[in-house]
Amino acid sequence: MRVLLAALLVPCALATLVGLVVLWPTGDLPHSTQRPQEVFHAEVTAAQAADCSPGSGDGGCAGLTLHMEGGPLPGRDLVQLVPIEPSTPRFAVGDAVQVAYSGGDAADPGSYQVVDFQRGSALIWLGAAFALAVLALGRWRGLAALVALGLSLVVLVVFVLPAILAGSSPVTVAVIGASVIMFLVLYLTHGFSARTSTTVLGTLLSLGLIAVLSSVFSAFARLTGLDDTTAGLIATLGAPVDARGLVLAGVIIGALGVLDDVTVTQTSAVWELRAANPSLGPRELFAAGMRIGRDHVSSAVNTLVLAYAGASLPLLLLFTVAGQGPGAVLTSQDVATEVVRTLVGSIGLVASVPITTAFAAVVASRERA
Repeated sequence: MRVLLAALLVPCALATLVGLVVLWPTGDLPHSTQRPQEVFHAEVTAAQAADCSPGSGDGGCAGLTLHMEGGPLPGRDLVQLVPIEPSTPRFAVGDAVQVAYSGGDAADPGSYQVVDFQRGSALIWLGAAFALAVLALGRWRGLAALVALGLSLVVLVVFVLPAILAGSSPVTVAVIGASVIMFLVLYLTHGFSARTSTTVLGTLLSLGLIAVLSSVFSAFARLTGLDDTTAGLIATLGAPVDARGLVLAGVIIGALGVLDDVTVTQTSAVWELRAANPSLGPRELFAAGMRIGRDHVSSAVNTLVLAYAGASLPLLLLFTVAGQGPGAVLTSQDVATEVVRTLVGSIGLVASVPITTAFAAVVASRERA
């Protein structure tokens, strides 16, 4: 059985390695055609209502006094007028903000603009709390999971994003990148064993199904992928981008994390059933594993749908207040993209349960009790 697993997985691993080498980005990557602004840190030392035009009496702006921590005026104070609009954040004394410098006259306040808050410290503390929680529960396996998470981010930043920017097919890059992440994460976290190999095989087949379905239905639904973010990317690069390919790549990479959860759980459940009752054969293990899988996949699909709905909540609110009917909302470009993304990912999740459970039942039944 181990020989059979190796015969199935080794060619997949080699194909992934070859794809990684062939698609590895080389040379100079395209850069933004727009001149980047320099951004520096500052602290709000005073904030009060102010006139947008001197002497107008409108009080429609917030007058901020900023103590600059960098840039052309380090250690000096700078006054900025920020128009008060419904979309304008509220600033208070002590807020750490980011100030963009356009490169003009350093003494002219008009050369500066408050662009955002500083969030580095909050994110560092949150990341530390997350790491401690994982280590407290998972211990050494939790440490392996954190290392695997770091490697996943490295694959995305070092390979996936540069390869897409270099002009490679986003779908092909996503498939190769997701396969690399899958092999690294699963074997690093769960070790080299027949159980892990079964999980990898089930995940790989389910991921392939998602790739095929997303390609078919994105073409069938005539999704262009040209949302505001992609349009902004095209304008920034000044070059054409495979917008539909980016949608498909997002579906593949986004579904991988949930797939891992389902396939690992199904494989572990079958192995534990086998350990509890060594007399169970493949058919009995499959039936028992499917009973667990049905409960698991129902919650996993709900999680996937709510995750996509939560990420698109501002968009859904915008369509709601626009007064359009449900049909017009669901078939619009932005919402239809999320619908295809959600349903294709859910089909892949549903299919991963019988696929992985069947492989696990066959392999587990042949292991020594």
